[in-house]
Amino acid sequence: MTDDLEAPSVPGSAPGHLSPGDVGLAQPRDFVYGHPFTFRSGQTLPGFTLRYETYGTLNTTRDNAVLICHALSGDHHCAGWHSPEDRKPGWWNNLIGPGKAVDTRRFFVVCANVIGGCQGSTGPSSADPSTGKPYGIAFPFVTISDIVRSQKLLLEHLGVDEVHAAIGGSMGGMIATQFSIEFPSLVRRVLAMASTARESAQAIAFNEVGRQAIMQDPAWNRGDYPRDGGPRVGLAIARMMAHITYVSDASMDRKFGRRRSPAQGAAAADALDAPFEVENYLRHQGQTFINRFDANSYLTITRALDQFDLAQAYGSLEKAFVPVQAETLVVGFASDWLFPPEQNREIALALLRAGKRANYAELATDLGHDSFLLESEELYTLVRGFLEREQVVFDFTI
Repeated sequence: MTDDLEAPSVPGSAPGHLSPGDVGLAQPRDFVYGHPFTFRSGQTLPGFTLRYETYGTLNTTRDNAVLICHALSGDHHCAGWHSPEDRKPGWWNNLIGPGKAVDTRRFFVVCANVIGGCQGSTGPSSADPSTGKPYGIAFPFVTISDIVRSQKLLLEHLGVDEVHAAIGGSMGGMIATQFSIEFPSLVRRVLAMASTARESAQAIAFNEVGRQAIMQDPAWNRGDYPRDGGPRVGLAIARMMAHITYVSDASMDRKFGRRRSPAQGAAAADALDAPFEVENYLRHQGQTFINRFDANSYLTITRALDQFDLAQAYGSLEKAFVPVQAETLVVGFASDWLFPPEQNREIALALLRAGKRANYAELATDLGHDSFLLESEELYTLVRGFLEREQVVFDFTI
């Protein structure tokens, strides 16, 4: 997920948190589960915390909830603003709010930071109550299924009896799809964007390069590092590597081309410290990331992504989808080379072969994997139509 998505600044306009289309100032909350939680690996935590935000109001029939599932480096803050001084709103603020595609006048929107994360939810940087020290690499092995089961407990806590839709892009699409398999009677609709039914060898390879950058940094110290320290260089490199996979060649060329940093001229072409603008951009991505993300969480969550393989887990994709009751819309993006269109289309086709209600739509953006996060009226129309139609019927060709 990219870090440079900022709300446009319009001279003389109201602050973003006061705009009619925004949810306003958002208040994070913590769900504390005080009972043992067993992971699919068999490892157990004595309890856990999930940090979450909600927007809108749960109706009297408790069936208007929309669950937002975040991507690898995302978190619970998907809409609104935490304070009037915020530079940026939540990461999907363009999609969620009154009158937007996910209309908070109609829906009760829930988004939680995943277990294993580092934005308030229990993860490797959390204190192990038995030692008082951070779990580090002793934190249980996390799977997408573990993320789903922990969030199901949050939904129960919130009194949600039925999820109108589970929506997510990238890893969020995996979570939404897994929800419909594990809790079929809970989820009415699934909208998975830029997702996949399994990590490809290439995606695993990119993740492994990032993990090695972290683990080869001496400051990683086998996961034992202070909260304000750790493998900052390795984590920044991991972020830089990952970010390249989130964008397309066309979007990078349009934004940067071969332009050099303004501080450097053509005369410095042979200097090692004479970066192109794209190099400075990647360095910026790395530096901003290390200020908000934990290296051990990065290792934990990328491993969860790599292990995700529905066909292997259930025998085949068709068998995986046997329990599904939800209507599913899968959206691929033509320029996404991390989870390319054919991987998204495969999900919809397998659902249809399993006798389920599914459609596939492909958007011809040139923005790469991160297209699901960016401004797109075509995407907004798809999302709004899928959520608001009483009988979901689409004419898209698979």
